[in-house]
Amino acid sequence: MLFSITMLPPLLVGLYYGESDAVNSFGEAFIATLLTGVFLWLPYYKQKGDLRLRDGFLIVVLFWTVLGTFGALPFLLSDAVHISIIDSLFESISGLTTTGATILTQLDTLPYSILFYRQQLQWLGGMGIIVLAVAILPMLGVGGMQLYRAETPGPVKDSKLTPRITETAKALWYIYLSLTILCALAYWFAGMSIFDAVSHSFSTIAIGGFSTHDLSIQYFNSATIEWVAIVFMLASGANFGLHFIVWRYRSVLYYWHDAEFRMYISILAAVSILTILVLFMHQTNQEWFSLVTKSIFQVVSIGTTTGFTSANFSLWPTVLPVLLIMTSFIGGCAGSTGGGMKVIRILLLFKQGMREIMRLIHPNAQFAVKLGRKPVDNRVVEAVWGFLSAYIAVYIVMMLLLIATGLDQVTAYSAVAATLNNLGPGLGEVAQNYSSINGFSKIILCLGMLLGRLEIFTLLVIFTPVFWQR
Repeated sequence: MLFSITMLPPLLVGLYYGESDAVNSFGEAFIATLLTGVFLWLPYYKQKGDLRLRDGFLIVVLFWTVLGTFGALPFLLSDAVHISIIDSLFESISGLTTTGATILTQLDTLPYSILFYRQQLQWLGGMGIIVLAVAILPMLGVGGMQLYRAETPGPVKDSKLTPRITETAKALWYIYLSLTILCALAYWFAGMSIFDAVSHSFSTIAIGGFSTHDLSIQYFNSATIEWVAIVFMLASGANFGLHFIVWRYRSVLYYWHDAEFRMYISILAAVSILTILVLFMHQTNQEWFSLVTKSIFQVVSIGTTTGFTSANFSLWPTVLPVLLIMTSFIGGCAGSTGGGMKVIRILLLFKQGMREIMRLIHPNAQFAVKLGRKPVDNRVVEAVWGFLSAYIAVYIVMMLLLIATGLDQVTAYSAVAATLNNLGPGLGEVAQNYSSINGFSKIILCLGMLLGRLEIFTLLVIFTPVFWQR
């Protein structure tokens, strides 16, 4: 019922720009979504009860699957888009999971209402992700995220989903909204129209990557706009729980005291330097400031899994296209709107690897994996290894399925990486959009987007018989 209200802002945008189709598509979608919600709510609205961990898993999964399904209605009902049910579902789930993979072409000619709705889907998805990543997943203990139980603002340590999640969500949404407003103003001052500034602020802060133009950020041909995007992509790829701590204690030093944030910046800096050097050697005729800007922009965009493009990186020389796709596997920090495996897991895997080397040298010594000065529980490290194993297994199975449908290896490899990491753009056939691939592949990739956004185990646990036993 609440989600149906989100159909109204695009409808108003359509009315403002004189688009009669918006009244039909968004009006009908609003009524259908609202009535379905009322029908499901009325029989049970008087019932009260505590939510348990098992309910938490189910609610989280249903949030993205059910709302993703109803979010497809405006695309399906619009006369201006003309796409199938599968394509509508793909676009909606891509938006809500902030993946940014699109099947739509000729964006510059589409109605403003549809363009705004796509951006809004990503922004709403980003709001949900923040609460999921900082307040809910640590409590559910998914893939090592219980590491953040003691560090979340308003931690939840018992087996119930208590009202304290509401307090946490409120604080996080204030930060999220503030960043969105600042980003929109910065884009506007940098030269975007008000519509483009608001639309792109939605997808920047959500680490989504949808744009209102086919050429994405490249359309504006502005280094100032690219640097504004870089700053806000970096901010959105960091832990929002860390933003909260910095805001509460009024000290930016907390960023540098955080081991995950330091590694996050270090990885992006290292890949940026390598990219600049390779491009400098192969594109000697390009002006150096433009080359540096394009390099850093594309590394930050792909590394944080935003998916904006300021250049066609799939045509870049030598190792760069594959390097950037591989960087997206690391993704943003835990507790951010970014996708990928998350920096904290990569950091823990690195430290665990170093511990095993030290054990070989000193078999009788005891070594602890530490973050800062605090030892990490072995159960957390085991959960991270389990997550990595599941991530790789899911990736391999999905890639083989795509190759079996007839896609070439480069397209299959990058499409799975781009959707599982919630990145968006890939290589080969999916470098620009996903319209040319077959329907079965799109269904597989929709599942990949959901698996990536729900941290693999949150979705897989629903399919185990034990989950449904009393």
